[in-house]
Amino acid sequence: MPVTLLPTEPDAARSSPRAALERRSALRDRRPRAVRRHTTRVATRFLILLVGDLAAILIARAVLNWAEMAGTVSPVLAALTPLGRGPRSFALFLISALFALFVTGSHSRHRVLNQPIRLLFAALLAPLPLIAPLVMRADLGSAMAPVGLSMILVWISVLALRQVSERILSQVWPRQLGTGAALLVGKPPVLGEVVERAIAAPGGDFRVVGHVSTTASDEPDAAGSLHDLPRLLEELEVEAVVICAELPEEHNTAVVAECLDAGCQILYPARAVFVGGARPTLVWHHDQPFFEVGSPVLKAKAVIVKRITDVVSSAILLVLLAPVLVIIALAIKLDSPGPALFKQDRAGMGGRRFRMLKFRTMGVDADSRKMDLAHLNRTGDARFFKIENDPRTTRFGRLLRQWSLDELPQLWNVLIGNMSLVGPRPFFESDFESYEHHHFRRLDAKPGITGLWQVSGRSELLDFEDVIFLDRQYIEQWSFWLDVSILFRTVPAVLRRTGAY
Repeated sequence: MPVTLLPTEPDAARSSPRAALERRSALRDRRPRAVRRHTTRVATRFLILLVGDLAAILIARAVLNWAEMAGTVSPVLAALTPLGRGPRSFALFLISALFALFVTGSHSRHRVLNQPIRLLFAALLAPLPLIAPLVMRADLGSAMAPVGLSMILVWISVLALRQVSERILSQVWPRQLGTGAALLVGKPPVLGEVVERAIAAPGGDFRVVGHVSTTASDEPDAAGSLHDLPRLLEELEVEAVVICAELPEEHNTAVVAECLDAGCQILYPARAVFVGGARPTLVWHHDQPFFEVGSPVLKAKAVIVKRITDVVSSAILLVLLAPVLVIIALAIKLDSPGPALFKQDRAGMGGRRFRMLKFRTMGVDADSRKMDLAHLNRTGDARFFKIENDPRTTRFGRLLRQWSLDELPQLWNVLIGNMSLVGPRPFFESDFESYEHHHFRRLDAKPGITGLWQVSGRSELLDFEDVIFLDRQYIEQWSFWLDVSILFRTVPAVLRRTGAY
C-alpha cells in the first residue's frame, strides 16, 4: 500500500527564488566533476579495449606465422592474407580492423548481447580495403580463402582478448571508480536484484547507493521513504533515480518533478512501469532495457558534444569573420562616440554571472534613459524590455540590430565557455526575484546566441511563459540535430528580420 508523503508541489522554502537559484548553482558546480568522471571512464574503457584489440590482431599475425612455419598453411596462402603481408599492408589492415570494430559497436559499454556476432562482422569488414583491387578486377574468387583465414584468426583472437579486457575493467581497474550515484525507488525482490546488477554492471555509468521505500512497512535496509527523496538526492549527489515500483500518478509526477529539479536522470525498467504523460527514451544498461526520462542536454555526453562543437565552430567563425568584425567596430566608432563593444552582466548556466559582449547599438547614456522610456515597453513585462523604434538606438546600431550583427561578439563568449551557439537567451540576475519555480529550469543549459525563441519570432513573442516553454522544450528534447536544425533556421529568421529591433 503506497504511503508516499512526497508533495506534488515544492514547499515555500524550497520554491523561493533564492533557494531555487542556489539549487541550480549547486547543480551547475557539480556538473564539471560528473563530466570529468564520465569522460575518464569512457576514455579508460576505450583505451583498455583498444590495447586488447591491438594485442589480439598481433597475436593473430603471430599464429599465422607459426602455422606457416609448421607447414599447416602454405607460404603462398599466408602471403595473400592481410595478416601475412608486408609492414605497410599490415599497418593498413590494422587501422581498417580497429575502425571496423568501432563502427560495428564493438566498444559499446551497455550491450554485450550478440557481441560475438558484432566482432565477427568487424573481422569480415577489416580486409575490405586490401581486397578492393581484386573486387575492381572482378577477381573476388581468388581472395575468398585468404580473407576467410584472416577473418577467422582475427575473430577468435579478438573474442578471446575481449574476455581478458572486460575482466580487467571489472576486477582490476577502474571497476566502479568514477561512477555516478544511483538511487532505487522501491526494490521488488526479483526485479530489484536484476535492476541493481544492470545499473552497477562493470563498465556502466552508475553505482547503486541505496533505495527508498514506497510501502507502509518499515524496511531496515532502506535509505528512507519517498518523503526523504529530496534530502537524499542532495546528500548523496544522486545522478540517476531508477523507479522500480508502480506509483500512483500524482506521486509519480512528484518524483519526476523532484528528480528533474535535482538534475537527475530518471530510469524506468522497461518491463516494470508504464510512464504516462511523458516522452521516455529506451536505453540499455548491460542488456537490460529502461525507459529514461530527463533532459538530454544534462548528460555528460551531450555536454562534451556541445562543448566540442562550440569551440570548433566559434574558433572557425571568429577567424573567418575577423575582417567583418573589425569593419563593424570602426563603423560604430565613426557613427557615434563611445566604445565599439557593449559589455553587460547576464545570468548564465545555473545563474552564474558572466560578462556578455555585443556591438554597441545605442548611445552611451542608454541605461540612464531606460526608466524614462519604461512606458513605451510594448510587452508590459520588465523582463522583456522591447521598444519599437527605440530612440536610444544609433543610426548604424539600428542596421546592426535589424540583421542581428550586434550579436557576433558573443562568439568570444562561446569560445571561452560562458555561452553556447544554441541555447536559452541570457536574462538578468535581477529577474530572478520574479521567477516562479519552473522558470529556473531554463538555467540548466548554457545560454545561446540563438535558440528556439529566436527562430520562433524573436521579439514577436511577448509572453514570458511562451519563452520559458520554448527554453524548457529545448533543454528537455535536446539533440545534436536539434542544434543543427536551429542553426539552419536562424539564417532565414535573420533574413526575414521579423521582430528584430
